[in-house]
Amino acid sequence: MIQIEHLHKSFGEVHAVNDLSFHVRRGELFAFLGVNGAGKSTTIAMLCGQLRKDGGTVIIDGVNIDERPDAVKDRLGVVYQNSVLDKQLSVRDNLMSRAALYGIVGEAFTKRLNELTERLDLIALLKRPVGKLSGGQRRRIDIARALLHRPKLLILDEPTTGLDPQTRQTIWRVIGSLRREEGLTVLLTTHYMEEATEADNVVIISKGQKAAEGTPLYLKNKYTGDFITLYGADEQAVATLDVSAQKAGDGVFRIAVPDTAAATALINAHPEVFVDYEVTKGKMDDVFLAVTGAALTEV
Repeated sequence: MIQIEHLHKSFGEVHAVNDLSFHVRRGELFAFLGVNGAGKSTTIAMLCGQLRKDGGTVIIDGVNIDERPDAVKDRLGVVYQNSVLDKQLSVRDNLMSRAALYGIVGEAFTKRLNELTERLDLIALLKRPVGKLSGGQRRRIDIARALLHRPKLLILDEPTTGLDPQTRQTIWRVIGSLRREEGLTVLLTTHYMEEATEADNVVIISKGQKAAEGTPLYLKNKYTGDFITLYGADEQAVATLDVSAQKAGDGVFRIAVPDTAAATALINAHPEVFVDYEVTKGKMDDVFLAVTGAALTEV
């Protein structure tokens, strides 16, 4: 769905995007991660045709954005970090005016509005001014706006930041159903570890360049090891293991090991110590920290 090759964008002496290349397959959930200022928003602006690139190639759904920019825009739906809705207008009027830009009017608009209203539970909001809605309610309207013209690619720029868990769950339920039923491709930027973990593929950028790429499992295996958490353990007994153990509470210790095989070997060698424990994979926060030097939840 997306092919980016050797993309460049500079602002004076600052190389915001520097020789960036990656592909997004059709129908997948693709997580695009990086610290603030890494080049994520600049890349998205170039994908959407809002910013002219300095070099490289961008192809979306087989269309080169340099050759047919209008054709590309019809295939995109974008949910920005900040809402672009008119606060004085009602929800229905906001969606009607946006739909008209795509030639969706009259009965066609009513039909599409009814479909999105059912999916996103908007019925009680349609007559209310957008400025009177909560953050979670406005975010649902933002998503409805982006889906009006049935895009093939949905770009979500931190769509759930600051939202309550119920609203986040609703948003991901709708996106999941659209991916299953319509083959929607989703490009996501997020600071939430669990959202990145659910992606089919992940690219992490740093200083405008690709720093890591792969499935969440591949990245966890490459950049982090496993962790053994010991419960009710004696500190002196843990000290005999000759490993680095981080105390995480009263009688609770976290031990980092290279992989599951190393965890199994350590447990089998010291069964008297490992009475109550669990083995877990490293998390995307650990991957992000290893790749960029910053925690995902802090950026």
